[in-house]
Amino acid sequence: MQLIGVSLENFRCYRDRVHIPLGKFVALIGQNDAGKSTVLEALAIFFGTRKPDRDDASKHGERTAMTISCQFGDLPDELIIDSTNRTTLSAEHLLNQEGVLEVVQVFDGTSKAPSKKVYLRAYHPSVEGAGDLLTLTRPNLSKRANELAVDLSEVNASVNAELRAAIRGSFLDLKLEERLIPVSIEGTKEIYSKIQQELPSFFLFAADRPSTDQDVEAQDPMRAAVEIAIAGQKPALDAVAKSVTDQLELLVTKTIEKIRAMSPSIAEGLYPRIGEDLKWESVFKVSLHGESDVPLNKRGSGVRRMVLLGFLQAQAELKSAGANVIYAIEEPETGQHPDQQRALLSAVRDIAEREGSQVILTTHTPTLGRLIPEKSLRYIHVPESGGRQVLPGGDETFRAVAHALGILPDHRVKVFVGVEGKHDMSFLALISRTLSKTDPSIADLGALEERGELIFVPAGGSNVALWVSRLRHLSVPEFHLFDRDTRPPAHPKYKTYEDEHNLLAGVEAVHTERRELENYLHLDAIVAARPEYAFVTVDMWDSVPLMCAQVVHASVEDAGAWEDVEKAKKKSKSNSAKSWLNSEAVERMTDELVDATDPRGDLKKWLRRITELVRQ
Repeated sequence: MQLIGVSLENFRCYRDRVHIPLGKFVALIGQNDAGKSTVLEALAIFFGTRKPDRDDASKHGERTAMTISCQFGDLPDELIIDSTNRTTLSAEHLLNQEGVLEVVQVFDGTSKAPSKKVYLRAYHPSVEGAGDLLTLTRPNLSKRANELAVDLSEVNASVNAELRAAIRGSFLDLKLEERLIPVSIEGTKEIYSKIQQELPSFFLFAADRPSTDQDVEAQDPMRAAVEIAIAGQKPALDAVAKSVTDQLELLVTKTIEKIRAMSPSIAEGLYPRIGEDLKWESVFKVSLHGESDVPLNKRGSGVRRMVLLGFLQAQAELKSAGANVIYAIEEPETGQHPDQQRALLSAVRDIAEREGSQVILTTHTPTLGRLIPEKSLRYIHVPESGGRQVLPGGDETFRAVAHALGILPDHRVKVFVGVEGKHDMSFLALISRTLSKTDPSIADLGALEERGELIFVPAGGSNVALWVSRLRHLSVPEFHLFDRDTRPPAHPKYKTYEDEHNLLAGVEAVHTERRELENYLHLDAIVAARPEYAFVTVDMWDSVPLMCAQVVHASVEDAGAWEDVEKAKKKSKSNSAKSWLNSEAVERMTDELVDATDPRGDLKKWLRRITELVRQ
């Protein structure tokens, strides 16, 4: 499941209901005390990693109805909610009117330890006879069917889901209406326990932590590492648990039989009850030890945040199959050098692109703010009338973000370089670093970016830097590089945009002569980065990332045919390949390999022109 939104009401500064749309990668931006951290902490309470207290209740709201609602998409095709019988959330009318799963937690904020009630907001039948089916046992479902004269001749009467479907099908109008269904009663309690098993794991890495001997900030990444590793091995661990449970049940049952043979009265009423709530996380422990056994919490905040940076970078490079994880990171810039801020942002974006992973962060720094794609921005606005508003991407958001982060026109900027995405940024920065060592007419674009003389603008979505360029009239030159994507004689995919750009003063636009930048990689560089690709051939028009993703897929035992892989998973695997191709493989390109793979000299020509724009 993927968390697609959270709604807060009567929670701290969110007195009135406010909805925050989320996604694979989202950045919450706003002025101090706007309520950015509140959103992350509310999610931590929802997922059970933090406990609420009475101070979380809105001082001017309904304190007895402190509410955190989370909406989920990418739902499982089926759920086992009645023993071994399968059904769907949609068939059971457990989705809200928008067709998504919404779990609502309501707390009584008047008590020191607020009690919690959990509901599903569902577009559910309200007609008499069909509105309470989820609460009925099998005998009562059969009784209800008989009372309504429902034809059960084609129904397996031992399956609750089929009985419910038959009863609902007997009504011409179910009178669907959105309502809160409590999950504390017998039938819905079991359903919710199954839903909980599908919810993502949630990890909050906050900016301000108490420095204790059991420093949470330092340990959270390690704790997360354990849970993520366990999630990747869940099927195997579940199989072990089932095997142990089966053996225990057999042994206990036989024990009862022996007792019954000796004393039936004592054996009467005895039955095996084996705990199912296994906490694998408590079995495995991992910790970090500092120099001379100095506790990590006694080191500087920058060092502790470095642990988090290292953890996230490692997560970006490693596969965590089966893990479904939300990483919530508060002010990742805390205690970090700007270079490390960029590295962290790159890592979290790589993580967000993986299947099953999401990243939600808050930030104050302009460095990160202008590097975040427009579609990922969420601006938390505090109007003069009070309350809170959440603005998604758009011109209004750009202006608000620029004001909130203090992003003003920076006259050190000599050129904006438009590319199609972050991987192209990495490619150009790394290849220019290599070529600049032997060619003085080519500058190291990465170094120029660090000095603030060059800003990459991902064309996949406008961002703050682009807004500054367009609307503040800085008169800064722009150089745009588009992927060709299409094989000649067809026109390049973005030829119209390229022509429009070239009509503007101070703007230049070109397109690749190959499919995309990855097609300028030499096979020797790819093999140097990943030897397993030695038998692959690199073509001008093949999708190199997709080709590499297929190689990885084929190496996995029992992976099945590539053609049978879902489109979303293919994209995720391809994005993983893009990441290392545009970092590890590009770093292994040499001047000679560039000349061999690009005899026309396009790469060098583009880099020289960008360098000229900076130096002129």
